[in-house]
Order: sequence, then C-alpha cells, then structure tokens
Amino acid sequence: MQVQAQVQLKNLNTLNLNAIASHYVQINHPDDVIEALNFAEQHNLNALILSGGSNVLLPQQIQALVLHLNIQGINVLAEDENTITVKVGAGQVWHDFVLYSTQQQWFGLQNLALIPGLVGASPVQNIGAYGVEVGEFIDSVQVYDRQLKVFDSISGSDCHFAYRHSIFKDYPNRYIIVSVTFKLLKKADLKLSYGDLKQAVGEEFTAENLQNQVIHIRQSKLPDPKEFPNVGSFFKNPILTEAEFGKIAQHFPNIPHYPQAHSNVKVAAGWLIDQTGWKGKQLGSVGMFDKQALVLVNYADATLADVKNTYQTVQSDVKQKFNIQLEPEPVLYSEQGLIQAHHV
Repeated sequence: MQVQAQVQLKNLNTLNLNAIASHYVQINHPDDVIEALNFAEQHNLNALILSGGSNVLLPQQIQALVLHLNIQGINVLAEDENTITVKVGAGQVWHDFVLYSTQQQWFGLQNLALIPGLVGASPVQNIGAYGVEVGEFIDSVQVYDRQLKVFDSISGSDCHFAYRHSIFKDYPNRYIIVSVTFKLLKKADLKLSYGDLKQAVGEEFTAENLQNQVIHIRQSKLPDPKEFPNVGSFFKNPILTEAEFGKIAQHFPNIPHYPQAHSNVKVAAGWLIDQTGWKGKQLGSVGMFDKQALVLVNYADATLADVKNTYQTVQSDVKQKFNIQLEPEPVLYSEQGLIQAHHV
C-alpha cells in the first residue's frame, strides 16, 4: 500500500470537478483497508471512501485520506436449480459486471445496464432503473465495520433497502464495502413495467435484447460523462402522499406519476424541472442537459460552488412552482472529507 500526496481527483469523479486530495491510496485488497485506516488515524486524518466517483460532489481541497476502492474479482459461491450466488469485488465496474452476468446467463440485472460506477457503490443508494432495484438481487454485503473494527457480512434483508436508500446511508461513516454477493436467476424474468422499454423490446423477449434496449434508451437520453461530465440523475424522484399528489394533480393533470407502497405516489423529477424551464438551460458553466432535464452537466471547468449555485436555483424554482422540495442524489463532501447534508 502506497500513500500519495496532493493527488488530483478530477479524472476520478464523473462530474470532473477539480479536487486535490492531501492524501490518497488505492485499495486493491480488503487488508489494505485496515492499513489505510491506521495511517489516517496516525496522521489525524478523516477517511473519504471513493468508489467510481459517479455519485459524489467533491470540494476543491480535501484535507483527508482518500481510499480509492479497486478490489477485483467475480467468484461463484453456490448454485441451485433456480439461482446462482456470486461474490463480486467492490472495485469491479458495474456495467461490465452486468454485461458479464448476461453472457453467463445469470439474470436479474439487465434493467440496470449502463449505470455508471463500481459494484461496491451499488448497495449504498440501492441503484435502480426501469422497475428494478439492485437490492432485490443482493444476498449480502461484505464490509469493514469501522465502529467494531472487524470485517463483517450484512445480509440483504438487514441492509434496509428502500428507494435510493440503505443502511449504508443511515450510517455513512461506519461501513466500507469490500464486496457484494448477488443471488441471480438462472431463468430470465423480464421486467417491462416501463412503457418505452416494453415498446423497445417488442416481440423479442430475451434478456440480451432487454439489456441492449436499456443501453440504447439510456444512451439516447443521458450524456456520456466523458463528453459531458455528470453524475447521472442529479435529483431523486419525489415520493408524495396520495393527498399531496392529489393537490398537485388538480393543477397539473399531466404530471408523470407511479404508484408506490403505502398509497404513496412517485412523481418524475425530470418533468418538474422541465416545467420550470430548466431543460437545456445553463447558469454559468453548469446546466441541466437538453435531452434529459434530470441530468446536471459541467460544461466547462466548474467548481463545487458553481454546481451548488445551479442545483439550488433549480430546487428553488421547482419549490416555488410545485411546492415540492427536490433532494439531490449525489453525496456531498466537506473539505475535511466528511459527508455533509444538502442544505434546504
């Protein structure tokens, strides 16, 4: 394990924000985690856990030890007639693993193709797309528990998965994910609840075609981070009570919405942003993408301050028009490497 000083993280976060880490180390093996945390403690530094950088907002200067997860490996642990259980290193690229799973005829994750980031980050916000959430297929998550100072395995049922949420968000500084164990299906069970996806799949009901159509749709709507730096969907889709939704629907009957558990209703954040005129609009070097209003893009050499200025203005405009408070998805870090709340 080699700790480096004054490392530029611009190429390690998909929003391409300038961010200099005072200390940086690549984690290639679970044992490196303990060594890195000992180094941080000895030097009175906080530890910032960086995965694929696709869901983070980093300040220009970070006085902390950045642990960059690069643990590899895909290992079959068990299988039966209907399922196969696979352990995957936290540093594996998520999309590559989805493609590999389809090649191996392991089913369940095809709707989640082309989501940026690494496998280790997938349980944190329970990534989801087109009617599927990763938590449905997570058997367990292997972690280093910083509180108890031991390696542990947390079962999927104990991860408290919900919409864009998990136990790892409840205790953001406690667990470092080193691998994720998935229980995947041996027979394809295609999820086609979204109209545009069902239409795109057509009559060819195969997992391969489903995956290809997901990739095509995402590419048509979402910008490539290498061309337009972004973190994917910037805001969560708001979850409203039936009463709250009813009030808004009276004035905006065309609002896209999706029934949820407990009589709640999910509404489309992208539509809300579009209705306020932000689709394709910029504020300085930061704006909302012209093909998908939910995606915030760094069009030039933006700073975290520029990003905050734009997304907080979008929040304010949506709040004024719909009385809905949009909640950002990306994790916001302080200059000390600690997770911060997004101020309302």
